[in-house]
Amino acid sequence: MNRFVPTELSGGAEKLIRGRHATRAFRPEAVPEDTLRRIFSLAGAAPSNSNAQPWQVEVVSGAARRRLADALRTAHAAGRTSVDFPYAEDMYAPVHRNRRAEFGAALYGALGIDPDDHTARAAYDAESLRFYGAPHAAFLFVHGDGEARLAADVGAYMQTLLLAMTAYGVDSCPQGLLSFYADTVRAELGVTGGKLLVGISFGYADEAAPVNRVRTERAPVESTTVFHD
Repeated sequence: MNRFVPTELSGGAEKLIRGRHATRAFRPEAVPEDTLRRIFSLAGAAPSNSNAQPWQVEVVSGAARRRLADALRTAHAAGRTSVDFPYAEDMYAPVHRNRRAEFGAALYGALGIDPDDHTARAAYDAESLRFYGAPHAAFLFVHGDGEARLAADVGAYMQTLLLAMTAYGVDSCPQGLLSFYADTVRAELGVTGGKLLVGISFGYADEAAPVNRVRTERAPVESTTVFHD
């Protein structure tokens, strides 16, 4: 059955999706508690295989957020990484590495950091463990032994969560680096199960920060999608 999608609905959906972008400098004010609950309730509508919903979400604010930020920076300084899902630079194909390089040039350019200034880049990475100044952070854990299949479900939850935040006027940034310290997160938050997939910093953007004016291009659909008749 063909479904008619009203123009205003489709236009609103496109605006929402294309309007979402990563924020890397936040104002300190917290998101109201009722808005938080509405966002995470809406994110729970995300799809998952057989409706298993194999995610557990830990949200930190206030003093808990400050303690965790300190613990993450301490672990980072000591080189105490603990990664639940393996990561390696060479897992990317050349075309994907090129896209990452282009993004990195734009990001560090906005920050006034030379691409070859590895000391400054490392210092920025360390500072990002304070969640870019965001008043909140959410940590998404995968529960179960399905590895990539279950992680895909949690990825669907993450995208739904990011769009829910955007719909409520809340800015966000998924941070892969936060998942490099899974044991630290578990210890600080008393989490006893699951594998940490990603952390998301969120709050309200500091619009005056140059880094928040960085925008990325997306690959044309012809380069990523094949339509078969």
